[in-house]
Formats: sequence, structure tokens, C-alpha cells
Amino acid sequence: MKQDAATMTAPAVRVRFAPAPTGALHVGGARTALFNYLFARHHRGAVVLRSEDTDLARSSVESESAIQSDLRWLGLDWDEGTDVGGPYAPYRQTERHERYAVAAARLLEIEAAYPCYCSAEELAAEREQAEARKLAPKYSGKCRLLTRAERSQLEREGRKPTLRFAMPQRDIYVEDLVRGSVHFPPDAIGDFVILKSDKTPTYNFAAVIDDSDMLISHVLRGDEHLPNTPRQVAVYEALELPLPLFAHVSMILAPDHHKLSKRHGATSVAEYREAGFLPEALVNYLALLGWSPGDDREFFTLHQLVELFFLERVSKSPAVFDLAKLRWFNAQYLRARSPDERTKLFADWARSDGRLETLPELSDATWRLAMTDALSDHVELLSDVPRELDALLSDPPLDERVTDALNDERVRQMLTDIARSAESAADAAAFEHAISKQSLQELGDRYGVKGRALFRPIRLAVTGSEHGIELPLLLRLLGPKRVARRIAAALAAGAHARQEQLRSG
Repeated sequence: MKQDAATMTAPAVRVRFAPAPTGALHVGGARTALFNYLFARHHRGAVVLRSEDTDLARSSVESESAIQSDLRWLGLDWDEGTDVGGPYAPYRQTERHERYAVAAARLLEIEAAYPCYCSAEELAAEREQAEARKLAPKYSGKCRLLTRAERSQLEREGRKPTLRFAMPQRDIYVEDLVRGSVHFPPDAIGDFVILKSDKTPTYNFAAVIDDSDMLISHVLRGDEHLPNTPRQVAVYEALELPLPLFAHVSMILAPDHHKLSKRHGATSVAEYREAGFLPEALVNYLALLGWSPGDDREFFTLHQLVELFFLERVSKSPAVFDLAKLRWFNAQYLRARSPDERTKLFADWARSDGRLETLPELSDATWRLAMTDALSDHVELLSDVPRELDALLSDPPLDERVTDALNDERVRQMLTDIARSAESAADAAAFEHAISKQSLQELGDRYGVKGRALFRPIRLAVTGSEHGIELPLLLRLLGPKRVARRIAAALAAGAHARQEQLRSG
């Protein structure tokens, strides 16, 4: 039997999700958070939510709160973090500078780091030279060789140094739990900055100190971070800190197989939330992007995903984000909701639209149920509800298709009867009886009109369209006043069209 990755290590499973609070939560980040959550909960481990907020110009508490809100909307929780505290606080990098300073001092002491006085212009010139020689840009390491006197002279000139890690020139191997053994050869990576000139830590340094301090056992993240791993491994080893296990999951690609970005449409969880996707549908879909349950099943609750999640089932290949598939998932989840739940969702979304917020019918429980019955098979997203409803309740254009359908005298008489029944209906029950499928068929029998010849002109007269919601449901939703008014308008338009034909003939 294949042993799962977590059972191969003695320490308790502790994972972290560490977004930078510089904007909205991307669906790729949400998938990473989900995989961390599923892995930890499967092994009854801990989830740490950390804030990598060292980008002072772009980070904000508002973004941090928004990310937390999106994660909670998805149904994900955490055991430690900026909002709930924990034994390894603080969980914001801007509040951990003392820890970074201590670790940096230790690296200086053992000569695993050194001050670098190179200006931005000098570094840019090095990059240009490397590119001209068709080499990967890499710092030359020239400041590593400076004498104490040369450093003192540069500081007297007013240069503020960064602190660079002295990258060991040897092979580094990473045993990745998803990708297997990954080799990084010597000379592939130059000495890199760990503290900026203002003493702000860089990602590759801060992440190591944070993960070590917080006893993170497994680092599950996107494979765009794979090139960072040898740098981090080298820092762990220099400080003689135990290494976590690494697992790099494939990135999510757009249908054109490029990185998913704004040009492909919505990319943040908030945008999908605002578009009317259900959290359980988005979670289910994201879980299947790069992970397989081992069989053909597609629908899972969050609890079921926790039970089934093994890293061995995570794919190395990039996953393609298919919006049509996500919409289909959402439609299935919407229809699986109970009628009462669906009705409340539909009504709430209808009221949220300025065109419908004062619609009197939304206060009628019977009508709200009729709306749900009528729309359920025609919406995939909750944002479809107000659009579909507004289109139905707005008077349709009376074009040639409508007037042509009324050329038959029998059809006109039949429509007149329907309008008269709608106007004279004493109550909702009487109207529903008049527009039932059986009543409409009986009316058609009376005028010798059946099948498509019966239903098509009625639908055209009241909606201007030949297709849509089942006719009795549609008429029930429109109500007797609208039905009578629209039929009268269609008959008048037909009469006018026939008169114009007689004049022109």
C-alpha cells in the first residue's frame, strides 16, 4: 500500500497559506489555500494563515481582511493567524522584523551573508551584460570580496548596503512531494538579497524564518515558487534549521494555455462571488484543477474532499481553467438547493438589482415560488436571475415575426379569448387554471389549432421570442395584467401591419 506523504514524517502536520495583502484573492491562490486546508484537515493538522505584507506601498489591512472574507466564504478556516492569534504570533511579516534581524546577524557572523553596496545602475548594467552574452542574469558576487576598509569607504560615501546571502556553489536537490527529485546545479543561482537597504526582508529570507519559527512541516505552494526553493534550502542549511517537506502544485492556465490573467476574464474569488457563483461549486471545481479522486466522480462536499485528499493524486501537469465547466458545476449546485433556499437566493439577487428592487411581486411568496420554478432551468449563475427576470418583465418588441404569426384569424380569436380570460380572472387560482397546459390545449381544440401552431403565437405575443420558459410557467410569472396587455398590444400591431399591407398592395 502506498504511504501518504504526511505519514512519513514524525512531526504533526502544520501548513501555511501566506498571501501578500496587495489585492484580491486570485483563484490560483484560492486553489493553493484549498489544497493546504484539505491536506492539513485530512491529517488532523494545523492551518496557519500568515500575511506577507513587506510590500509597504501596496499592502493594506483592507486587502488582508478581504482575503480572509473570501476564504471564509469558500468554507475554509484556519487555526492560527493575524485575526485569531496563536502560539507563534505575530503572523504579519511587518511585525516580525526583530526575528529577521537576529537571523541576519547570525548569517553575517558565520560569513554566510555580506553587505552589498552595488547601486541599481550597476546591477542593471550587470544584467544587460549577461543578456548580451545570452546568459541568465546572476549577481557577480563582487561585493563578497570587499575588504573591511573598502566597505567603510563606501559607507562614508553614503551608500546604504543591502544584505546578500552567499549562495553555496554546489548541487542542491529538493525531494518534492509532487514533482519528485528536482536538481539545481552549481552556478545556477547567484548571491541574492535577504535584507533591503531599509532592512526590509525579502521573500526568500522571511519565508524561511517564518516557516521555521512556526514549525511548518509541509510547504504546499504553486510551482512558480519552485525556483525559490534552492535559495530557501540554502538559508535553512546555513542556519542549521530543519527543512520542511516541499510540494509544488502546477499552475492554473487559461484555455489558451497562457497564465490565467485579467484578459481571460474574472480571476479573483471576489469577482466570482459577485457574479453569483456558489462557494461549494467553486470549491468543488478548484479541487479538481490538478487533483483527482482516483475515479470518475466529479461532485464532492468539502468534508468528502478532506477525506479523499492525498498529495499522491496531485498532478504535475498544469490545469486548464474552463469557465463553461465552472458555470455548469454552479448550475448543478443551484438546482440541488432546496426550493426554499433557491427561492430566497433568487429573490435576494433580484432585489439587489436597481431595475427590480421595488418590484411589488417580490413581496408575494406565491409569485416568488413561480419565479423560481420558471427560472431554475434557465440560469447557471445567480447574476442571471435579475437579467432574465428583467428581460421577461420588460415589454417585448413587436417585430414582423409577431405580426406574421397573427395573420390567421383563428389564432387572433384564440389570443383574444386568452386575454379576456386573464382580464376576468377573479384570483390567481382562476388565472392559473385558465393558462394551464390542459386549458390551453382545450382552447386550441376549439379553434382547430394544435402543437406549435398553438403555443408559438402565444409565446411570441407575450415575449417576442419563440423559445424559453415552459409556457404555463411563463404566463403564471407574467401575471394576468401583463398577459392581457401584451396580447392586446400584439393584436393591435398585427392589425396595423395588415392595414399597411393593404395600402401598399
